[in-house]
Amino acid sequence: MAEQSAIEWTDATWNPVTGCTKITAGCDNCYAHRFSERFRGVPGHPFENGFDLTLRHERLDQPLRWRRGRMIFVNSMSDLFHKEVPKAFIDAVFDTMESADWHTYQVLTKRSPRLRDYMSKRYADRVPPAHIWTGVSVEDRKGAARIEHLRQARSAVRFLSVEPLIGPVGPVDLTDIHWVIAGGESGPSARVMQIEWAREIRDACRVQGVPFFFKQWGGFRPKSGGRELDGREWSEWPTAKRMVG
Repeated sequence: MAEQSAIEWTDATWNPVTGCTKITAGCDNCYAHRFSERFRGVPGHPFENGFDLTLRHERLDQPLRWRRGRMIFVNSMSDLFHKEVPKAFIDAVFDTMESADWHTYQVLTKRSPRLRDYMSKRYADRVPPAHIWTGVSVEDRKGAARIEHLRQARSAVRFLSVEPLIGPVGPVDLTDIHWVIAGGESGPSARVMQIEWAREIRDACRVQGVPFFFKQWGGFRPKSGGRELDGREWSEWPTAKRMVG
């Protein structure tokens, strides 16, 4: 677990699973893949096997040992709902999150049908915990189909990570969505984000009353400096982690 995170919308990361496989255009320049593969074959390194999917059983109880409450991004280096992650292991991750309820967890996936089905069954006869947030990644209009799967999931807080934004998404229905993050792609070979794509998301949030957080321009820097789209200037986060301009 990383006690601090450079990701602006979270405090820390917890990776009981590492490694993944690319399934959409949004995965093409994956930072986690790029980072992990640098250490493939290095004996004893946590990423000795590169970005191969790996269950980290020894990390399952880490949040229980972290006594000060924080916002935790779950599996920043993987996808908990990858088809190769056994349901029993997902259960163990959720058991830990439910037990260590002084933290707030952000579970983000591109495998939205599995997220929907899992949440709907786990919480079929009880209220989903308010400290476990679920979200889906959306990179373009095709990826926006995941929003409906998220809406169908039994979850207390639902959020979108519209990053890397590599194409127009809208029109977008944000009914039962509680928070939206947006941002451009960074790193080598970063694809350009058009200002209009980000404005479309921002404006949809304003009209539909959903908190919006603009994370970064990525590899593109507008001459105006970008203050118009800076989510830190005007929007507010969900109550557990609020930023008001």
